[in-house]
Amino acid sequence: MRHRLAVVLVVTLAATAVHAKTPVATGTGGAVATISENASQAALTILNQGGNAIDAAVAAAATLGVTDPFSCGIGGGGFMVVYLARDKRVITIDHRETAPASYTPTVFTANGKEMDFETVVASGLSVGVPGTVRGWHEALQRYGTMSFRQVLAPAIAVADKGFTVNANFAHLVDQNTAKFSRFPATAALYLRDGKAIPAGTLLRNPDLAKTYRTLGTGGVKAFYEGPLARAVVGAVNRPATAPGVTVRGGTMTMADMANYEARLRQPVHSTYRGYDLYGMPLPSSGGVAVFEALNILEGYDLKALPRPQAEHLYLEASRLAFADRNAYLADPEYVEAPVAGLLSKPYAAQRRALIDQQLAASAPVAAGDPYPFQQDASYPLRPAPRKLLQEGAHTTHLTVSDKDGNIVSYTFTIESWGGSGIVVPGYGFLLNNEMTDFDFSGPHPNVPEAGKRPRSSMAPTIALKDGKPAFSIGSPGGATIITTVLQTIVNYVDLGMRMDQAVDAPRLSERNGAATDVEPGFADSAQARALAGHGQRWSAQPEEIGAANALVFNPDGTVTAVSEGHRHGTGSALVQKTAH
Repeated sequence: MRHRLAVVLVVTLAATAVHAKTPVATGTGGAVATISENASQAALTILNQGGNAIDAAVAAAATLGVTDPFSCGIGGGGFMVVYLARDKRVITIDHRETAPASYTPTVFTANGKEMDFETVVASGLSVGVPGTVRGWHEALQRYGTMSFRQVLAPAIAVADKGFTVNANFAHLVDQNTAKFSRFPATAALYLRDGKAIPAGTLLRNPDLAKTYRTLGTGGVKAFYEGPLARAVVGAVNRPATAPGVTVRGGTMTMADMANYEARLRQPVHSTYRGYDLYGMPLPSSGGVAVFEALNILEGYDLKALPRPQAEHLYLEASRLAFADRNAYLADPEYVEAPVAGLLSKPYAAQRRALIDQQLAASAPVAAGDPYPFQQDASYPLRPAPRKLLQEGAHTTHLTVSDKDGNIVSYTFTIESWGGSGIVVPGYGFLLNNEMTDFDFSGPHPNVPEAGKRPRSSMAPTIALKDGKPAFSIGSPGGATIITTVLQTIVNYVDLGMRMDQAVDAPRLSERNGAATDVEPGFADSAQARALAGHGQRWSAQPEEIGAANALVFNPDGTVTAVSEGHRHGTGSALVQKTAH
């Protein structure tokens, strides 16, 4: 069957007036922080129309699917943490992608060996059943006040009218030219004469606007049944490729699409220095790993220590938490992970005792044994040492509040930059490569299985203090999400930084590897030299880590929205009424 290519109108602007994004804003009413000015404006539009935080979060997310399509979109999935002000409770919506029913633990092995990671990424085999649309539906039906048609309207306008491609967008296309050029529908959207569309281009996506209109009229069923679902399944199983290019197809079925379900789960909860922290439970490892590390750090008076030593302890606590995260955590419907043990304060004390307060561990540390802290006589097999799983580092996070005090902290993704690289022909959105978040071989809790959700690192978090909202935080970045959220909380709570300072500070990501990942320029800094005195080591290939967004609920009743001050082209923070 011949697929129709995406029709995209691309106009290069000689001079475009661009309003500078504001990464910090304080005021009253609702607030929003995203990485995209268009997405933040979409949320604010919905809030001004009387929508609540849930409505506004979906509007912002849909718009990010237009303006930040390489990180997120309806071809992927995510995790939403929601604080409901009237009920004073936190709920989570898991709409993580699932493995097709045909998948087995050996799906990523051939001839007794693991398949090449990069080859799997750009293939139909990497695509999980998308969950984003089902997640949005559940959020709106249960906790929103508006319809799909209403909340998708701002995103449709951006897709129809177009947005100006910035340097960061063009750079991301350039990085993925080889992957995108394999698929004609993707190349038609993001390449010109085989090269990345340049900054300053007005990019329209009428196919995605059409898709959103279809959702507006047909609702969630329009995505998971009928022509759109058939197009997704066809793109996965028989990817339309450029002449001479062959990629492996998947084995997704219409039944896989129709059977997809989101999950409402109880949040994972912990405490830290007077805060009640609520995060995403399994299959996201983010909440458990962040909270375990904070439990370890709670035994130190970080405020009283020299900053290099406090940061050294943060890195070592992160190292221990990652050892446990890598060993035990996976989809709770397939694996009974020892979450209660991992989050117990006595277990944190046991792990804390392994830290040398002056010197970093010289090698990756072993996982601990949380089972005695479970109060459970049934002990499963202990984990064997394994190499670190390669994970994509590209996602997006947004956070929204409304005048009534409802809060959404939402991280969603299509995994690697550009996901699988496959745009669904005629529909204008990229498909995920989320199945590469599984471990490619076992035995391991996180191997592929039919219907299973791959372990995630997403860590959308909401903090309360004395029963009232205090802050929200989250970030993209694959496994570095955990360290970004953890470090930002430590910066804010322990090191006394304002939230914008906490977000903008240089990021250090220790994930129980041979060296800590850092950002460009850090290794030559005085901060790095001070930490090196504690035996800390830095990665040889620094790169930007995450693009966080946060809200802070101030004692005077105002709210401060905080986005990135320099990463990912600078973020966008908006409030309904600016404080004077």
